[in-house]
Parts: sequence; structure tokens; C-alpha cells
Amino acid sequence: MRTVSVIIPVQKIGDYAREAVQHVHGLYPACEILVVPDRDKGEELPGATVIPSWPVTAPGEKRDLAARLAKSEILAFLDDDAYPGEQWLETALVHFEDQDVAAVGGPGITPLCNDRRQRASGCILASLMGGGGSTHRFRPGRARVVDDFPAMNLLVRRSDFETVGGFKSRYWPGEDTEFCRRLIAELGKGIVYEPGAVVYHHRRPVFRAHLRQQARYGLHRGHFARRFSGNSRRLVYAVPALFTIGVVVGPLVAANSRIGMIAYVSALISYSLALVATAGWVWYRERDIILALLTGGGIFATHVTYGVSYMRGLLTPELAH
Repeated sequence: MRTVSVIIPVQKIGDYAREAVQHVHGLYPACEILVVPDRDKGEELPGATVIPSWPVTAPGEKRDLAARLAKSEILAFLDDDAYPGEQWLETALVHFEDQDVAAVGGPGITPLCNDRRQRASGCILASLMGGGGSTHRFRPGRARVVDDFPAMNLLVRRSDFETVGGFKSRYWPGEDTEFCRRLIAELGKGIVYEPGAVVYHHRRPVFRAHLRQQARYGLHRGHFARRFSGNSRRLVYAVPALFTIGVVVGPLVAANSRIGMIAYVSALISYSLALVATAGWVWYRERDIILALLTGGGIFATHVTYGVSYMRGLLTPELAH
């Protein structure tokens, strides 16, 4: 049986981190669990080893620190606000029988206990309109090989992790994107998406916290598209920026061209209908009109926020780590 070290970087130990440790330890008591807060405040986590990291504070650096101390053959990374489902390890570990597989990721599903504003964030990300080509990260999709996956739920073969030097990054977020790029580019191995390897991931509530998170993602994705080849240079990541440009420039074009006016109005109608359809899907599934409205408005706000931040990242020669 393969040995597993579960690594959870945190700023400080809170309720979510305790929840994650309790679930991992309850399901897999033989696992090694390493929790990496900034500072040692004398807190104990039954079933886990606490490794203070100060002055290291970036999540990627914390994961590298814990990986150096880990004793297992598989390194399983969780965010501090995520906890595993019952089949998490047993469905993921099967894939490591294939030596050409370097890593396995699975969906992070919004827990039912999250409040309405958190669930709205989850609905945005899990919808085709809000999540685009990344919906499989937020709800189970089909099994596939991927070239990028977030470290909120990522298992990596230790030998491959060490070969590429770990995350070795002070970027946050985006350190996992760059790590996955190196796994594929330097090793020629694959990353498997396993829909059964579910974790439950608490969401940032709409609007402020959710949009702040999406702004960070957009900024780093745009910068990585500028700086690195590979998994960040996909058209799907640029679509929100193109949409935002269209919202701003469209009226200027429409004012001087009948064809432009028709195209602009048609695009607005199509987009609005898609928003209504998505909100309607949420209402039908959840029977919660407020949740549906938050989802529809949140999708528009997410597109604009991410799009503006993506363009900022594209124009930034060097991003502060």
C-alpha cells in the first residue's frame, strides 16, 4: 500500500484547518498530516504535526518545506479550507500505478453547510458560463488528462516532485499552475483528473471576497500568459478580457456603424439570455431565487473583474511575488 503525506499550508490554525485534519485523520489514520502555519503559537492538532514556517509565508514555499520533512511516497496537497470526501485517496492513488502519471487532482465541491453567499460563489464557478473550461475543478466531470490543476486538491508522486524542485515559488496564487507546467515540460509525464477524488472546498462569499480572489487569479494568469509558454496561453483565459473590452468599446463602434450596432446588441442579448438561463438553472436546482440572482450578478461581476485583472497581468513586466 502506498504511503501518503497530507500537507496543508495555513496562515494560522483556524476552524477550517482543524476540520481538514479531523476529516483526514478520521478517514485515513495511517496518513501523515503536516500543517504549516506562519508561527508557532503552541497549538496542538491531534493526529497532525505542526511545522511553523516563519519567515517563509508563501503557500508554495510552505509546501516545499513540508515536503522536505515528509516521509511518504505520495504528497497530497490540500488548502486549509478544504477537507476530503470518503473516496478521496482510494480513487486517486490507483492512478499512480502508471509510472507516466506524475500527479492526480480532483474536484473541490462547495459544502452544503456553506451559507448562501458562499454557495453563490460555488454556483458561479461550477457553471459553464462562470467557470468556462474549468468547471471540472468545482464539480465532478469526466476523467481526463490535464495540464494544470489547483493545489487545493493535488496529489503528486514524491520522486517527481523532487525532480522538478517542488513549487519553488513565492507567487500566490498561480504557484500551482507554474508547478504543473514544469511537471509536464521537464518530465514529459501526465496529470490525471479523477472525478471521484472529491474534496469539499469552502468558498469565498460574493461579492467582495469572491471578486478579490478572482482578481488575483486573473492578474497572475495574465502575467503567466505573458511570461511563460504552455498552460496559461489558452484563449479561454483571455475571454473575460475580450468580453470586458467589448463592453467598453462596443458602444463606440455601434454608434458609428449599423452593422456594429446589430453585432453589439445581438451580443448583449445573447449574453443576457445566457445569464438568465444560468440563474434559472440555479433556481430550478436550489429553489432559491436570491441565490439565483446572486449567481447571475456574480457571473457578470466575475467576468469584468477577472478580465481587467488579466489585462493588468499581461501588461506587467514583473509581478511582485
